[in-house]
Amino acid sequence: MKLLLLSDINSSHTQKWAIALSIKGFQVGIFSISTPLSDWYSQYAIQLIYCPGATITSKIGYLKLLPKLKEVIRQFKPQIIHAHYATSYGLLGALCGFHPFVISAWGSDVMDFPNRSWLHKALIKFNFNNADSIWATSDIIVSTINRLSKKNVHKIAFGIDTNIFKPINVTSVFYQPCIVIGTVKSMETIYGIDILIKAFKKVHDKNAEIPLKLLIVGGGSMEKQYKLLVKKLKIEDKTIFTGKINHSEIVNYHNMIDIFINVSRNESFGVSVLEASACEKPVIASNIGGLPEVVDHNNTGFLVELENMDEVAAAIEKLVKNSSLRKKMGENGRLRVQQKFDLNNNVNDAILVYKKLIDSQSKI
Repeated sequence: MKLLLLSDINSSHTQKWAIALSIKGFQVGIFSISTPLSDWYSQYAIQLIYCPGATITSKIGYLKLLPKLKEVIRQFKPQIIHAHYATSYGLLGALCGFHPFVISAWGSDVMDFPNRSWLHKALIKFNFNNADSIWATSDIIVSTINRLSKKNVHKIAFGIDTNIFKPINVTSVFYQPCIVIGTVKSMETIYGIDILIKAFKKVHDKNAEIPLKLLIVGGGSMEKQYKLLVKKLKIEDKTIFTGKINHSEIVNYHNMIDIFINVSRNESFGVSVLEASACEKPVIASNIGGLPEVVDHNNTGFLVELENMDEVAAAIEKLVKNSSLRKKMGENGRLRVQQKFDLNNNVNDAILVYKKLIDSQSKI
């Protein structure tokens, strides 16, 4: 089967999806606006068809790419086109006129973009109206799309490769023994890392006899401010910032963490939470957006009230003081990922939809 993805070549989700489908026997082409930062695709049956490194300053700019996309369609001859992200790549797919055409919504493209103006809402409705199938990763995204389109929405998660994300022995960046509280998120305000830092400070000061460490994995625009906050709270010697890391290294850092924290101020799904759970780590997450779908409260971790630093600290302290609870929640988390969010199963679900769409198109 020949599949053309309209998606960002540098997105870990694009890469994971393309590789999984390639392994399943698909001929995958990727039409990407971004220039690849690494040659991750050449070892698979994946063809990077277009990556001009173009800077698109408005949705109108995508019109300039239409002739090239149509040329690619003529040459590659896909059986199906799948746009990942409902606005930018979704618009390209909607305008090219190819069918069957699938749109995957990732989160902010439907939860934030349509609220900017009536024009933004009209654009997203146009894209969905031209799609033969609409996909979403979580219930909250499904319900949001249902307010924008009357079409049926398939819930298909991004999925976690549990053969990669699993408990492994790694060399920690901290000395042993210690209990590592950590997160793997971009350092942006929306992800609430400031709340994590303050909660860690509170737990550390209250339990000075316990060797606690804080590991913050990822880069972002707030890195300098968060480092200043750590300095102000006098926990510099307890904290390590890794900066931006390669996606291939993420599993190693998950395995350095004993308690994973994701206290985002908004989150449409929670892939990093599932990665942590797959590595058998208990999770503390905000009770917001798609996070309640990936954290089973009191079973795989704890859901805490949004922006409630004291509640985050209390949940951390509970896990810090109970190693058996950490172990049990971690094991429960991996089992849940295997049952509901395993990449192979999610890809198989997607392939069934692809085949039905292609069969329907052939009958037209």
